[in-house]
Amino acid sequence: MSALRRRMEEELRLRGMSEKTVMSYVGTVRRFAEHYGRSPDRLGREEVRAYLVYLTGERKLAPSSVNLALSALRFFYVDVLGRELAVARLPRPKRKQPLPVVLSEAEVTRLLGAPMSLKLRSILMTLYSAALRLGEATRLQPTDVDSESMSIHIHDAKGGRDRTVMLSGKLLLVLREYWKLYRPRHWLFYGKTKEKPIDPRTVQKRIAGVAQSVGLRKRVTPHTLRHSCATHLMEHGASLRHIQELLGHKSLRTTQRYTHISPARVAAMLSPLDRLPLDVLTADA
Repeated sequence: MSALRRRMEEELRLRGMSEKTVMSYVGTVRRFAEHYGRSPDRLGREEVRAYLVYLTGERKLAPSSVNLALSALRFFYVDVLGRELAVARLPRPKRKQPLPVVLSEAEVTRLLGAPMSLKLRSILMTLYSAALRLGEATRLQPTDVDSESMSIHIHDAKGGRDRTVMLSGKLLLVLREYWKLYRPRHWLFYGKTKEKPIDPRTVQKRIAGVAQSVGLRKRVTPHTLRHSCATHLMEHGASLRHIQELLGHKSLRTTQRYTHISPARVAAMLSPLDRLPLDVLTADA
C-alpha cells in the first residue's frame, strides 16, 4: 500500500466515513491515476477537469457518478494534499431527479401475496414495513429486532447514522415463523452460509422476478418498497418530519419529494376546471 493511499484512508476514517465510502473514494483516485499513468500528487486542476469531461463524454457516466468522482478527488487534493486550488471552481454536473416508482397498496398486496420462500417474504415485508434501504435490511442482526419496544434498530446507516424504526406487528409474526424455520445466528437474513449476510444482488433479482410473476408492469426494486412505504404513510396522515426520521434523511428537502408522488393526494385535488359552471363548459360554440 502506497503512503498516499494509506494517508487517504486514514483521513477518511478519521472523519467517520463508512468502509464503503473509503473503498469508493480510494478506488476513484486510483482509477484517476491509472488514466494518466502518473501518481495523482503529480497531477492538478487541468487533469481533474479533463478526467471529469472524459467520464461525462466518453464513459457516459450518470451525473451522480461524476459527482462522486469529483467528491473523491476534492477530498484527495484538499484534505489529503492540502491543495484546494487543484479543484477550485470545478462545476458539479446537475443531477436529474426523476420521481421514484411507487406501488399502490393494492400492488404491494399482490407482490407480498405471490408464491415465494418464507425468507424472501420476510425480507420484502421488512423492506416495506419500515422503509429500509436494501443494505440496511441485509445487515440486520436478530438482536436488532426488539419485540418489547416494537422497534428495529438500524446501525451505521447512510452517513454513519444509527436510527430506530417501527416494528410492524404483522412483520413480527412472520419473523417468528422465519426464526423457527431458519434459525439465524449473526445475520438475520443470511446467504449461502449463516456467517455471511444475503447478497443484495440476489434480493434485487428475486424481487424483480416476483413482481414479474404477478404481472406488475412497473420496475420493482427494493428501493421501490421504501418509496412506497413513505408515500403510503404520508397518504394516511404521517407528518413529513416523522417520515424524515423514519427514512433517515439528513435534509427535509429530500423527504419533501414524496409530496409530489402521492397518487391519493393527486386524486383528491380538485382541478380549477371543475369549479366552473357546467352549463358554460357544455354550451354550443
